[in-house]
Amino acid sequence: MEKIINFFRGKALDPMDPKTRHAISIIPLLAWVGLGADGLSSSCYGPEEAFLALGANHNLALFLAMATAVTVFIIALGYNQIIELFPTGGGGYKVATALLGSKAGLISGSALLVDYVLTIAISLASGVDAAFSLVPPEYQDYKLIIELGLVVFMIFLNFRGIKESILILLPIFLGFCITHAILIAYGIGIHAPELGNLFPNAISEANALGSNLGWIMVASLFLKAYSLGGGTYTGLEAVSNNVNTLAEPKVPHGKRTMWYLAFSLAITAGGIILLYMLWGSQKVDGQTLNATAFGAIINHLNPNGGGVNDIALAVVLLLEAGLLFVAAQAGFLDGPTVLSNMATDYWVPRQFRELSSRLVRQNGILVMGIAAFLILIFTGGSVATLVVLYSINVFLTFSLSLFGMSVYWVKHSKDAGWIRHFLLSALGFVVTASILAITISEKLFEGGWLTILVTSVVVVLCLLTRKHYENFRVQLSKADEAFPDLPAGNSVTPLQIDKSMPAAIVLVSRHRGASMHALMWAMRLFPHYKNYVFVAVGEVDATSFEGHQKMEELKEKMEKSMSYYVDFCHQHGLAATSKIGFGTDPIKEFMKLTDEAYVEFPNESVCFSSKLLLAKANFFTKFLHNQTPLEIQERLHFSGRQMILLPMRVG
Repeated sequence: MEKIINFFRGKALDPMDPKTRHAISIIPLLAWVGLGADGLSSSCYGPEEAFLALGANHNLALFLAMATAVTVFIIALGYNQIIELFPTGGGGYKVATALLGSKAGLISGSALLVDYVLTIAISLASGVDAAFSLVPPEYQDYKLIIELGLVVFMIFLNFRGIKESILILLPIFLGFCITHAILIAYGIGIHAPELGNLFPNAISEANALGSNLGWIMVASLFLKAYSLGGGTYTGLEAVSNNVNTLAEPKVPHGKRTMWYLAFSLAITAGGIILLYMLWGSQKVDGQTLNATAFGAIINHLNPNGGGVNDIALAVVLLLEAGLLFVAAQAGFLDGPTVLSNMATDYWVPRQFRELSSRLVRQNGILVMGIAAFLILIFTGGSVATLVVLYSINVFLTFSLSLFGMSVYWVKHSKDAGWIRHFLLSALGFVVTASILAITISEKLFEGGWLTILVTSVVVVLCLLTRKHYENFRVQLSKADEAFPDLPAGNSVTPLQIDKSMPAAIVLVSRHRGASMHALMWAMRLFPHYKNYVFVAVGEVDATSFEGHQKMEELKEKMEKSMSYYVDFCHQHGLAATSKIGFGTDPIKEFMKLTDEAYVEFPNESVCFSSKLLLAKANFFTKFLHNQTPLEIQERLHFSGRQMILLPMRVG
């Protein structure tokens, strides 16, 4: 089974090798692909939703295209400030937590989690829609099956790692950019003689509508279209969430990636809206608006193309579909990152901080994939439904982040240039909060309520999780306080280790109280043991793998922790030594270290470990805590070695 898993996942990487971090870091170009594809792909559905909302008032699309491009840059500039202030990544969750408080961070993080699940779902659903624009309507029933299969494929692809998955998808991304740049340039260029009249025509149509319906109705129509195109801006926050995955120097590379994304999205989304207007695109059943617009442009470019034109359109639409599949990658990258950051603050189970042997957040990838799988089944893969669910959470996070930045600059009003930064953040907040308010008012009873409900459920689950962890930590801290640091200056000459004598191999956990519980009981129950071997594993999780400094801190912490137990034994007239390992799989590392201890002390040595017992244990509480001692005991017993678990009640 392990060989099969490794075949799909790839060869394990060594987290302690300095070269590994460099090998898996991504340069801005690749970050533009992996993190920017979500934003760029939204041009495949965001502009269509916005344009169709204008109805027959096509000339107003000029203002819509301009507003879309400007909004992209406003949000991008705001998030560039976030990249500067939070160079370790974390985006909306860390911004809200640090600048607005833990509760605001919880809301932002929960919204992001739901958002990234929907990113995967809507990207794959839109991609399949684009591909199925090429086939007869009777095949539409197979779309959902293909979407679900793609979710499974993306899960396995992301198990291999960020860089590998991006490199596989790079040709699709570049193909999309090249073909769409050509079509947009030609589609607008061929109407060059008309471009001078676009603005006067748009003004005339707006005045006519204002006279007939009133300016309030005109503003309402435009704002509705503008807000429904809100999906266009999704993905802009992805870069700030994953700055830590970029190659050094991270901040300049993050800002460069953001500019790549902003320029490409503004030109593509704004250009596509202009194409709809210039080419008089109309909705056709079974086809996206992009399919009809690009089809008309290709036929104009090659009037006698016939079947060649059909092939060209098929290539364009398949590249659109492919880019949307690439965009789903953002959900698999960003969602696990948010889960990891929230796990650090105990909002979600700590297992989401764990890394796989390929140094990816495998548990987070699984959760995001399974959730997307279920939401696709629930919605039937309907893009229209998913867009409504999608936009609310995106702009909730945008609004919280940019409001937090506004508060930050007010508090730092003595800094040089603060007013410029404040105005930029405040403008971004006003724009995103306005879109959020309009989207909620327009779509609350058309499916928007479901997003609010799901996000609220996530918030409640996070509150319950944190409450349990806080109570658990209080109980363990009491046990830790019973064993303060040993007084300095009381060193004694350590006894010589006698490897011919049996040894008590004590597995040390993160909590001193629990480890000392195991040691004290071993000393009390088995006084004939004169050799003690302390075994501990420094788990390399997402937090400790953030940088070289964090890894050094982990090593120092482990060495200091182990010296306490060894010194304690020396002061009680016992010989003691220690073994420390580091890795992403604590059980595997514990087994390796205990094997070494059994080889060094082959005569009747036994392992000891504390087993924490919760006063009110249930499925939920068991899920929140790993069962490392039990699994190690089982593995040791299968190998003919003994391990004694010493129960310790908590709570």
